[in-house]
Amino acid sequence: MFRLITMEDTIRIPPETFGKPLDDVGYQQVKAKYEGVVDEVLGYVIAATNVKVSPIGKIIPGDGAAYHKVTFSLLTFYPILQEVVEGEVVEIADFGAFIRVGPIDALLHVSQLMDDFISYDEKQGVLLGKETNRKLSTGDHVRVRITAVSLGRAGSSAKIGVTARQPFLGKLEWIGEDLKKTKESAAEKKKEKLQKSEENE
Repeated sequence: MFRLITMEDTIRIPPETFGKPLDDVGYQQVKAKYEGVVDEVLGYVIAATNVKVSPIGKIIPGDGAAYHKVTFSLLTFYPILQEVVEGEVVEIADFGAFIRVGPIDALLHVSQLMDDFISYDEKQGVLLGKETNRKLSTGDHVRVRITAVSLGRAGSSAKIGVTARQPFLGKLEWIGEDLKKTKESAAEKKKEKLQKSEENE
């Protein structure tokens, strides 16, 4: 889930930047400190915006820099367990597929792809269902549910696991096919029920 979080911090304005617009220098400092960080509380920090630096700062003896309070907003992505998300397949391997979800790649293990025996075709770079003949390849768009999230400690890489083995999850074309079959099946049952009631009259 994407969030916009408003935060406050104190930043160091280096002496070599004195005389430059304070908000510009502040933006660079906030960007360097937060963007690209993976944090247990914030999630994935994508971008810093709306940086406002207080014009009043403090000088600490022995340091030629000025320290200013700053308020800013962070655009973050925080994966939530059981959340349904859509993404693009960016890589196929014999053990599964990597799905680009927001700013990161989540692992869709072969066991979580579909209720079918799945084989990996290395030449074509696809995962293929034996009975359904359904193929998953790079560039396909899928809908998945987040089943595992490990954000780890600040600065370390994170891991996300997803599943497509539930109704109305998987490759978007498959979902469309399943919906069509469900509607046809419901219409058929309704027709049979109507015929039986007419016969009983």
